[in-house]
Amino acid sequence: MGKIQMSRGKFEHLQACTNADGIIAAVAMDQRNSLKKSMEKLVEGSGTPEAITTFKRKVSQILTRYASAILLDPEYGLPALQERVQGRGALLSYEVTGYDPLVVGRLPRLLPNWSARRLVEVGTDAVKILLYYNPADAGWINEIKQAFVERVGDECRALDIPFFLEPLAYDNMHPEQSFEFACLKPGYVRSIIEEFSQPRYGVDMLKVEIPINSAYLAGTHGFKGNQVAYDWQEAREHFQALAAISSLPFIFLSGGVDDAIFREQLELAAEASIPFSGVLCGRATWKGGIPVFVNDGEAALEEWLQEQGVQNVQTLNAVLSQCARPWHTIYGGLEAIQVTD
Repeated sequence: MGKIQMSRGKFEHLQACTNADGIIAAVAMDQRNSLKKSMEKLVEGSGTPEAITTFKRKVSQILTRYASAILLDPEYGLPALQERVQGRGALLSYEVTGYDPLVVGRLPRLLPNWSARRLVEVGTDAVKILLYYNPADAGWINEIKQAFVERVGDECRALDIPFFLEPLAYDNMHPEQSFEFACLKPGYVRSIIEEFSQPRYGVDMLKVEIPINSAYLAGTHGFKGNQVAYDWQEAREHFQALAAISSLPFIFLSGGVDDAIFREQLELAAEASIPFSGVLCGRATWKGGIPVFVNDGEAALEEWLQEQGVQNVQTLNAVLSQCARPWHTIYGGLEAIQVTD
């Protein structure tokens, strides 16, 4: 089997986002609307641009000591990007946060005053796009989304910068936390990975969802205690089917579940012996700091991050050291990659 060819820029910037073992142990801190809503839910008017920026700065200052990289947004996150620990990778999101509920199809939009070139100019190692995707949607909706991803892929290819795609499954009939969606989710996640693993999209790393919902898997920390969508063996098989379909390296996102649930999900992925290459983990790590910050201020947040936040990251890192594999594993290791100039 011939070597995989990879450009020098993509290779070096991917490596910049990993730890010494080639695993991505990154903090996700590009939340915007959801962070604002979480603050406002506690104290009306607390989710100001200044407060959001301060929160991101503190997370970056403290948690990047123990992370391989941090994902931020260019709207509120640039000060935090500058304050990350030296030698840690940087990823920036390129999409407008959220979607317009009045427009059919959850269509994606790019930040109008940014380009991949501008993200590179402020110091990112990789460009990240979040995309809502339903394989069963009308063809015209998915064609718009596919062309959208192709355009971003071409931008990143021209700039020789890695492209991280975060496709999130949704369904028009069932809420994402419902039993019905839990049953559909493994198939949706597989279809999405199969689609966007194609070379035409120029994706270098898939940031994928855990293919099962622990709320419907008996015996887990997250089990809600009523309906069961899958047993342990079926859950393992869903992880294995996901891995079998991907021709790209992939990492998992936490999806906002509690850190103990996320760690358990990663252990289940390891039980299934799949070569996932780490995580971009956000809320599971730092969401407990939001009420601390809103109610007690910046110094209290810093103290919380130093203790509980750091503990969350280190506990997750311990799981990754046992469960994750280097990003180049899917290609057969570093020796199977030919870096081209």
